Amino acid sequence: MNRIVPILVVALAVVAGAAYWLTQGGAPESSAPEQVAEAPADTSSDATTATSSTEAPEVIEMVLGSDDAPITLIEYASFTCPHCATFHEEVLKPLKADYVDSGKVRVIFRDVYFDQLGLWASMIARCGGEEKFFGLTELLMKGQRDWARSGDPVAIVDELKKIGRIAGIAPEQLDACMVDEKKARALVQWSEGHVNADDIEGTPTMMINGEQHSNMSYANLKKILDAKLGG
Repeated sequence: MNRIVPILVVALAVVAGAAYWLTQGGAPESSAPEQVAEAPADTSSDATTATSSTEAPEVIEMVLGSDDAPITLIEYASFTCPHCATFHEEVLKPLKADYVDSGKVRVIFRDVYFDQLGLWASMIARCGGEEKFFGLTELLMKGQRDWARSGDPVAIVDELKKIGRIAGIAPEQLDACMVDEKKARALVQWSEGHVNADDIEGTPTMMINGEQHSNMSYANLKKILDAKLGG
């Protein structure tokens, strides 16, 4: 399980870095990815509000399943968390087939950011809107080991954009998404608000009808879900 550390609102610096690497084709010295571990941003506002600025873009909740499902499962995950990648392959896929598609469980995906790479990946995943989000998320999680360790930030940005192109997003749109400062700031504040509200300490973590659960096997998750469904 990846442990959450406080993250600064570094969206401006992160996006500026992405813009530099996109336009200059090279990374400045000491540009290796680092985990942000400083004072947290102010998240005293309501967790459902993307940001205090009225001009900030809306952060859309990414949802699988019916709004009428008796169980709501919120997944807190990071695109750079190896355990989250395993969760998506070994737990989320059968969960969708057995419970989501049948209307029993509604899944909400909430991004958690440990570093600039996770934020970049989230901006790519959200670039195609709700229609492409979960398909892109599957590609990002499945290929996490390749793109997250592909070298310097230039190579990482190139790999992320390649995944976006595979999903049918135009290169110009991907470039615009990667340098959208307002969206990056909104995502960071939105994420921190929910993390603080639900007292999330690591990823992946699930909230099942308001109850917090740590990472677990699909077999153990089935027992919890079946008990709540009265099965």
